Amino acid sequence: MRRREFLRTALIGGGVSALGSAPASAAEPPPETTRLRLFKWRSLCVTPQFVAEDLLRAEGFTDIQYVQTETGGGSERALVGGQLDINSQYSAPLIVRVDAGEPVVFLSGLHVGCFELFATEGIRSVRDLKGKTIAIQELGSVQHVFIASMVAYVGLDPRTDIKFVTPPPAEAKRLLAAGKVDAFLGFPPDPQELRAAGIGHVVLNSTLDRPWSQYFCCMIAANRDFVRKHPVATKRALRALLKANAVCALEPERAARMTVERGFAERYDATLETLKSIPYARWRDYDPEDTLRFYALRLREAGMIKSTPQRILAQGTAWRFLHELKKELKG
Repeated sequence: MRRREFLRTALIGGGVSALGSAPASAAEPPPETTRLRLFKWRSLCVTPQFVAEDLLRAEGFTDIQYVQTETGGGSERALVGGQLDINSQYSAPLIVRVDAGEPVVFLSGLHVGCFELFATEGIRSVRDLKGKTIAIQELGSVQHVFIASMVAYVGLDPRTDIKFVTPPPAEAKRLLAAGKVDAFLGFPPDPQELRAAGIGHVVLNSTLDRPWSQYFCCMIAANRDFVRKHPVATKRALRALLKANAVCALEPERAARMTVERGFAERYDATLETLKSIPYARWRDYDPEDTLRFYALRLREAGMIKSTPQRILAQGTAWRFLHELKKELKG
């Protein structure tokens, strides 16, 4: 089968998936619910979540909603509050939610890397952030938790060694350009925009720099009650997302075009650059438990959680769907 035909078949849920296996068996029951709610991200790194729409329909979901909430921690609040069913996002803020006893479970890894830390002249390493001012969306947001993890890893205390400010994202970039903040953590399309404007320089790239490049950045998680009530729907949704992940890895041009045409992104060039730079194909190679252990330790060091990694894994994971799909989706 030619490559384009191969991918087209995967996208419409035909006889061969993007991972080289047969689709769901006819004996597998339909999803317990035909509604599925996911977050409508601004970030381009979760493009598989948008590419998955046709695949989700092929899995039996007829009411697919991309929910938009407030910025910052809106996706975490929506997931634990039941306004979202399943979602792809950076793992660490959800570890904080698991630590708090809230109903969220991790299902799988999605991709490695995507964040880039931009800074002003004079800052050449994460240790140089001591005493500096960093712009984030809000306390507890993706940026805040990632930066807290980074500085804790090099022995700094994010509670006392860093000054966090919370301007709107567009304003944060202007403040960085003016030297009024010292650093800004961006995720696509922010890095592309900052490079194009010649603002700051990259201190850390989580796609390339160890140890961050050795762990999943974004993972797939779900509301625990949704998983308990709808196990078949959970597995079907996860299968669609993992197939979409493969489509982004194998055919980034097509995935970027679909994302722009459907209104999930504005710029084809920035979307394509993101898809080509992020290693989506590693979902099978990396162990999601390693990611949760790593970030749980960093968050304990930062004083953001009290739980051990073992407790996070016991309370906040549901790997059985991933184990089943790894056997199904061979290749």
